[in-house]
Amino acid sequence: MTRHLPVLTRSAPISPLWVLAACSLWMAGPGNWVLWRKLAQLGLLQGLGGAAFAVALGVMLAAALAALMALLAWRLTLKPAATLLLVATAAGSHFMGSYGVVIDPGMMRNVIETDLHEARALVDVRLLLALGLLAGLPAWWLWRQPIAPRRFGRALWQNAATVGAALLVLVAAGLASFQPLASSMRNHKDLRYLFNPLNSVYAVAREVGLPRANAATPIEPLGADAQVASAAPASRAPILVLVLGETGRSGNFGLNGYARDTTPELARESVVSFRNAWACGTSTAVSVPCMFSGLGREQFKPDAAQRAEGLLDVLQHAGLAVLWLDNQSGCKGVCDRVPHAATCPQGDCLDDVMLAGLDERLAALDPARRARGTVIVMHQIGSHGPAYHLRSGPAQKRFMPECTAASLTACSREAIVNAYDNSIAATDHALALTIGWLKARGDAPTAMVYVADHGESLGENNLFLHGMPYAIAPEVQKRVPWVTWMSPAWQRESGVDLACLASRRDEAVTHDSYFHSVLGLMGVHTRVYQRTLDAYAPCRAEGVASARAPG
Repeated sequence: MTRHLPVLTRSAPISPLWVLAACSLWMAGPGNWVLWRKLAQLGLLQGLGGAAFAVALGVMLAAALAALMALLAWRLTLKPAATLLLVATAAGSHFMGSYGVVIDPGMMRNVIETDLHEARALVDVRLLLALGLLAGLPAWWLWRQPIAPRRFGRALWQNAATVGAALLVLVAAGLASFQPLASSMRNHKDLRYLFNPLNSVYAVAREVGLPRANAATPIEPLGADAQVASAAPASRAPILVLVLGETGRSGNFGLNGYARDTTPELARESVVSFRNAWACGTSTAVSVPCMFSGLGREQFKPDAAQRAEGLLDVLQHAGLAVLWLDNQSGCKGVCDRVPHAATCPQGDCLDDVMLAGLDERLAALDPARRARGTVIVMHQIGSHGPAYHLRSGPAQKRFMPECTAASLTACSREAIVNAYDNSIAATDHALALTIGWLKARGDAPTAMVYVADHGESLGENNLFLHGMPYAIAPEVQKRVPWVTWMSPAWQRESGVDLACLASRRDEAVTHDSYFHSVLGLMGVHTRVYQRTLDAYAPCRAEGVASARAPG
């Protein structure tokens, strides 16, 4: 009797349409667990009506994904495209589920501009687990399946028919659930940002895939008429330090009435803190260009701002010396045309590193410009999360225990707040050192203005980090600290009364005022300056050193 060894055979080739359907259902179902959890928390899945709504919404998601994948269902692109969408689904579900963020064009801009040091802090076991379960397993299945070959003509009409059929199903399911769907989207606007991975596809297309009509246009000049008073002796030229904070919550500053004394060193200085300051955006990629554009939040458009000069250009037009120091992942384009330097190329330095060698950096600037005045911008790492514990040194770790885990959800809220508050204490120390450096300039009029780019969520309502769409972002992501210090010489020559500023500290001020306030402080005369948006103008004495103050 002849015995035959078993023969291992590959499974029969399957139609690309079955692959498309399987991947779409997987992403619409398990891949959207954050959406389904949110709907359940809102009570939208209760009863038969809720179940019908869930089915209709699931069908709509699967149909939309099927239509998208049908456009890519070709022999050489199907598996790579499906794998990429699976990875996007897994990553999106992890970050939305773990940190409560949503994925929109602004958040995608943050992702694109995130450097290796920042990205490293977000990698943890939970992310790897999400990638393995939601992307790795289906991708492993996908790449093991032989795909039935199709001639080009057959593939073309099948793909086109699939797109059309998927869109018809999408419309039919939408009409069948129109009333609950419209009501849910109207009352809970954040739901539209949870459709995974359609949110990522749209955001990527919006940020990097769509042609930009103004990409080839020259940089639009701004404030070319800018002028300042004549040059002064080197020892009397004004120096203004603009400290651009990162992820600063106004409510966590002791200066602003926080129960914890997170800013003891600043409290010993004659500073004024605006307690009701509001950001232009909820992410660095939006707020920083907006602050320096002079456009204001309502008129600001990221693409347009990239093709126009900003605050630092106006200061240079006025003949002032400008220097940008970066302890972050870049200046988002606002320092491209001025002298700039990275102070911590290896990453994870505390912000006082920007003072190291500062005198030598200033000496290298044009002496003719320095004689008119110098503006130094220090872009902090500040309280950049989620690794808040890396943003403070041993001397600032006053609140313990602090969260040291890569995933904030692995820590208690107390430990998260402790780590964050320690980072504010480190910012307090860095600002005090900066004031000390300015005091050492002798009789020169010197000043420092610290303003954070945006705030942060520390677990309130299960939200973490920042970057929520402005319309639905919580107050803690939009309210920022704004602290001012001026030397006696600066106060005399500028005519700004600190007591007056202190009396206005609870009045609302926004990033819209930043551009004009800096021009006012440096006495820059230009048509683009608006006195009504200068936060210091109401406290500038008329006729006092008017040569340095725009009219």
